Amino acid sequence: MQRVRSCAIPDETDRIRRIFDKQAGQYDRSMSRFERLFFKGNREWVCARADGEVLEIAAGTARNLPLYPAEATITGVELSPEMAALGRRRAQELEREIDLRVGDAEQLAFADESFDTVVCTYGLCTIPDDRAAIREAKRVLRPGGRLLLAEHVRSPNRVVRTIQRLLDPLAHRFGGDHLLREPLDHLRAEGLEVDEVVRLKAGYVELVSARKPTAAGS
Repeated sequence: MQRVRSCAIPDETDRIRRIFDKQAGQYDRSMSRFERLFFKGNREWVCARADGEVLEIAAGTARNLPLYPAEATITGVELSPEMAALGRRRAQELEREIDLRVGDAEQLAFADESFDTVVCTYGLCTIPDDRAAIREAKRVLRPGGRLLLAEHVRSPNRVVRTIQRLLDPLAHRFGGDHLLREPLDHLRAEGLEVDEVVRLKAGYVELVSARKPTAAGS
């Protein structure tokens, strides 16, 4: 299968890597505050649905690792070497195996149909070409495999969406974060079958389960 290459600007990927390398030491503390306020229970929702051979993209510091079913085999890809190093340290402390690699979610170094589940939590917002990441996730999924997402997205609420538009330039400049993305559009455009969507917090938090069609297209 010929791989469609990302159209993202390489300099932007390098910029995102530098941002997260710099933030790595404070990331867990900062993310814990956000999760208590806005994202409580969302990682659990995603990880409880993962099974088999699991690939987590934008795996960060492996915050999801203790939440996966014990029988799942976990592989992770993280752009930032500093974040990945912290993730490996967490795995050692938990005594839980993960093959956590430094890599680009837009160009995954795995063969077609390698995984039963692909997971991404709060990562598509910072990947420069989020559609390329979804395309790659579909490529490495086995037929019938599941893509599971927890993301902050563009709110359908007009007031919240206006605030997001005002904050978006600053969020992108200083954190590489996009506040107005809509992963569902890309999932459907890439031919994934969306079977579950939960929207929370005035619609700006979205939990999604989607499947790669089987060979028969069912």
